[in-house]
Amino acid sequence: MMTLHFGPTRQALFALPFTWCLLTLSLIDRQHHLLPDALVIPGLWAGLVLNSFGLFTALQDALWGCVIGFGSLWAVSQLTELITGGESIGRGDLKLLALMGAWGGLKVLGWTLVFSLLGAALAALCLMLLGKLCTVTRIPFGPFISAAGWSAFLIIIH
Repeated sequence: MMTLHFGPTRQALFALPFTWCLLTLSLIDRQHHLLPDALVIPGLWAGLVLNSFGLFTALQDALWGCVIGFGSLWAVSQLTELITGGESIGRGDLKLLALMGAWGGLKVLGWTLVFSLLGAALAALCLMLLGKLCTVTRIPFGPFISAAGWSAFLIIIH
């Protein structure tokens, strides 16, 4: 898919490991409710380093995408923890959204955040309708961030 989208370019070459990283993180989060720093942090740095050469976006856009990606989800998590008294968004999810910003810049964040939240809400609704959702059910958010971010990356980055 990446080669079809980007053609035989350096972008395609580096977009493939990005895709594999997101897929691996999604599978781990789905099974273990964990996004390991050993994958997320190097992926984040790789996005910043590659964009220092302007591969997918300008470095300044990637840096601010990283900062705002982390900060926006951190603010949401703080607000929900204040309201509910419990953790609703894991710290790995914050770092994963920062990773998305580091690779695609600010322009992918809006799409990623909106569609990951919609996807998670739809999944929760389906589980609720099937009678499989209770107050202690935990739905991993990483796969939704990865899917929405990967889609945004393909649609927005040329």
